[in-house]
Amino acid sequence: MQIKIFKEVRNSTDCNQVQADLDKLVLWAQNGNWNSVLISVGGRDDKSTCTYYMEGKELTKVSSEKDLGVWISADLKCSKQCMCAFNKATKVLVMIKRTIRFKGKTVIMSLYKTLVRPHVEYCISAWNPHYMKDKELLEKVQRRFTKMINNMKRKTCEERLHCLKLWTLEARRNRQDLI
Repeated sequence: MQIKIFKEVRNSTDCNQVQADLDKLVLWAQNGNWNSVLISVGGRDDKSTCTYYMEGKELTKVSSEKDLGVWISADLKCSKQCMCAFNKATKVLVMIKRTIRFKGKTVIMSLYKTLVRPHVEYCISAWNPHYMKDKELLEKVQRRFTKMINNMKRKTCEERLHCLKLWTLEARRNRQDLI
């Protein structure tokens, strides 16, 4: 179990309040097998002298942490999550490319929608990419996929997406925001 407490710490009174909250949480949970870390989120660097403890153990300060499969960083940028999603999806694409001989449209589309796309869309509303480099990295997965299908390699990316009746990943994310 991981614990994250979101509270702005401005002075020693705030430090003491956070520590009191942590102590109450420990009493409530009565579980000593936690992966307890502290991540300071905000605009300023964490140069605080505050040290927090749970069950007498000092909390480790980290700059990023994975929770429910999503990487959260202190600067709230999702680049690490985008890179992890890209790497997982690419590994699955490579596996499909090596193991599937018949690369017909129906077979490959089913494999893509079932095995690859969930990696680049998992919890996307929590880490929706903002920077172009992150968006392009995710789109690269879909571009690679569309080139795997027989008779599609010579077409442009837009033509491949149109033939396969697919939206770009960004268009899918924006469409989900409207629902």
